[in-house]
Amino acid sequence: MAGEKKFGTALFGFNKSDVNAYIEKIIHEFDQRLKEKDDEISNLKLQIREMKARFESAASESETLAREKERIASALITAQEKADAILEEARNRAEQEKARLDAALEAEREKIIDIKRDIKMMKNQVMEALSKYQNLLNEVEIFIENKEQEYDNGDGQESGEQVPQDNPS
Repeated sequence: MAGEKKFGTALFGFNKSDVNAYIEKIIHEFDQRLKEKDDEISNLKLQIREMKARFESAASESETLAREKERIASALITAQEKADAILEEARNRAEQEKARLDAALEAEREKIIDIKRDIKMMKNQVMEALSKYQNLLNEVEIFIENKEQEYDNGDGQESGEQVPQDNPS
């Protein structure tokens, strides 16, 4: 095993003490190697147990992470759906509010048009009234001037009455 061994010869074959020493040596080497292999096996078994524990831990962690990932993905999808729903509702409300405001704006524009028409009509009425009063005042002024001339031409002088003078008051 550990190479060729040559034994000394004795009377009936090989020298027993050499053979026995060699066998003892081989047994000792075999026991030593066996012990080393047992230690190695023990170490490997320990490593296997550690690896199994690590694997189980990693598998458990992986499973936990997968569940967590699923939960997060589900939460994100739910959040996205809610956000989309909120945005859609906000768009709808904005469109409704815009339509309401457009209608109110159109109503206010119509009111402004009506007010402008009323103001124009009132302005025309005021202008007509002012023109009418202007004409009346002109007629009164002409009438007064005619009366003054009548009084100045003789009617008022004979009776001794004095003609009223224009009084700027």
